[in-house]
Parts: sequence; structure tokens; C-alpha cells
Amino acid sequence: MSDLVATWEIALSDGVHIVEFEHGTTTGKRIIRIDGKEIYRQDWMFKLVGKEHFQVGKAKCVITIEAVSGFSYEYTLDVNGKPLKKFIENQSKVMKAWVHVIGGNDMRIVLEKDTLDVWVNGSRVETTGEFVDDGTETHFEIGSHSAYIKAVTTGKRRTGILHQLFVDGVEIPEAKE
Repeated sequence: MSDLVATWEIALSDGVHIVEFEHGTTTGKRIIRIDGKEIYRQDWMFKLVGKEHFQVGKAKCVITIEAVSGFSYEYTLDVNGKPLKKFIENQSKVMKAWVHVIGGNDMRIVLEKDTLDVWVNGSRVETTGEFVDDGTETHFEIGSHSAYIKAVTTGKRRTGILHQLFVDGVEIPEAKE
């Protein structure tokens, strides 16, 4: 019998990861899985509440187990010291992601705005930057396909810089994560 009590999705530069947490409220059992792979198991624990620390890629995560009332528990996930909701909001400010199908395969392309690193399906790729009339272009390859991310200022302080992905000269819409 599964004691699965929570599932969370975390979008990072190297991909979207699924975190599953099992909590046996009679035995204290705790199991953490990332993308279906078990990374932590404790079968017998007398303390039913507390925290479990682990990592997903470079992100430091903490699951907090709190008693709500009687035998009801609340499970929260913090990522890099922030509640998951706040972390996701922050990620949208520092990361831009696109999903594009090439040769029948989904390709997830991510730009880390703070480092200007580009990731394709979880692997950082080599890039070359170039100044153009209306901004910059960061060129890279996706297999045999040429791609670039164009960065153009909007001229508005709140909006900042607009990033667009082009693969083989065709603009790719941003992913909704």
C-alpha cells in the first residue's frame, strides 16, 4: 500500500523534476522520490513530524511535515530557502524556457538570464554571442539545427529585455510551465 501524500513539480534549468513524498502516519516511514527514482527511505521513525533535506540538481530542498490536528498532517516543500510557490515565481524572472519538437522528440531549451547559460534537454550547450542592430543574439546548435536566442530591450523598465528563440530561422513560442 502506498503512503503517497504529496507530489510537486520543480522546473529547473536541467528540466522539470517530479518530487514524490510518502509518509506512513503509523510507522513514521518516509520515502522521497525524484523523477520516479527513490533517493531517501526511512522505514521506522517515532517522530512523525519534522524536516527532510535533499537536493534536486543544484537546488536544495526541504520537505516540512507538520501536525495540523489529530492525525492530519501538512506537507510543504521549500526550494533554495523559499516556499515552492515563491521559488516558481522567482524562476520565471531568472529563467526563460521553450519546448520545441525536433525529429519527433520534445526539446526543452532554457536560458538562465543571470548567467546567460543555455540548456537543451538538461545539458548545458556551447554558445557564441553576437551584437546585432537591435540587441544581441546567442547562437548554439540543437543537433544539426541552428538556433539562437535574441535579446531585445523593450525600452520599458518594468518589462526589461524580451527574449525570443529561433530554430532554423523560425520563432518558437515560450513554454507555459
